Amino acid sequence: MKKVQNETFTQGSQAVYVKKTGWQKFGIYVRRYWQLYAMLALPLIYLLIFKYYPMHFITIAFKDYKFNKSVFEMPWASVKGQVDILKHFKAAMKPDFYSALRNTVTLNLLDLFFGFPAPIIFALILNELPFKRFKKFVQTVAYMPHFLSWVIIYGLVCILFQPDGPAGGVVNNLLVKNGLSIIPFLDDPTHWIGTYVMVGVWQSFGWGSIIYLAAIAGINPELYEAASVDGAGRLKKMWHITLPGIKSTIVVLLIMNIGGIVGGAFDRIYAMQNPIVLSVADTLSTFVYRIGLSSSYPKFEQTTAVGLFQSVVGLFFLLGANKISRKLGERGIW
Repeated sequence: MKKVQNETFTQGSQAVYVKKTGWQKFGIYVRRYWQLYAMLALPLIYLLIFKYYPMHFITIAFKDYKFNKSVFEMPWASVKGQVDILKHFKAAMKPDFYSALRNTVTLNLLDLFFGFPAPIIFALILNELPFKRFKKFVQTVAYMPHFLSWVIIYGLVCILFQPDGPAGGVVNNLLVKNGLSIIPFLDDPTHWIGTYVMVGVWQSFGWGSIIYLAAIAGINPELYEAASVDGAGRLKKMWHITLPGIKSTIVVLLIMNIGGIVGGAFDRIYAMQNPIVLSVADTLSTFVYRIGLSSSYPKFEQTTAVGLFQSVVGLFFLLGANKISRKLGERGIW
């Protein structure tokens, strides 16, 4: 993008310097690169409608919900005539909430521990493959699970890992035929957690490697040539050139993952949970669904309070991780 210069023109025999304001420079940029701003319009409209406009509804967490009134007309939450804006936070934070919070943090930490390094390792391995056609084939196969819904994925999981029997899973049937004990992948809380995490890694590692492969492609190839001249092998090149070259990308994505430590996708956990493992499978997202939508008396105030709690805690995690990365000498997100 060309830099917009300030204008200098002559008036008679004297040169006059006119400094452009920020808005004038912005207007020039818009006129010059209007195609790019036109492409940016749709994402901005999406953000305004689905991300920023709903923000004023978070006040429902501090009010007594009235179906026939707008959010601005609803009265503030009160107890026995006294205003208590934390009323719905207190009502939501019962033993079920703390159990769901514990499960959410546990599953997300396990996802972070096992799932975050997986696309990095996969990208490093793909980068070392010498055969381009085979490399593209492996990439395509690894990306495919990302485009499957979690309902379909759970159907595949059931086919593979259900207990043995006429309608049992392939894995347990093979174990029984070979005289081994069945493994309760989906019926035991401990085994269910392992299955949940590993299936999540399988579903996301191929798609997550795209960013790392793009970062690797931006590394100067002359560095690898110089390392080869010095006698460095593939592992040394990977350790001393490739990993340092994508370190900033790794840090940024790690910070974003830490920011979602109390979040979590609803469709994945809802598709894979069952009543037997509910003690470890009930997370904040399913907790919100249960008390806010599927109950006989929906509690919209409490679900909004829980959602606001998740957002605020996630923001603090994000800010903390970013600050730590800056103190360690990394660029961070900002």
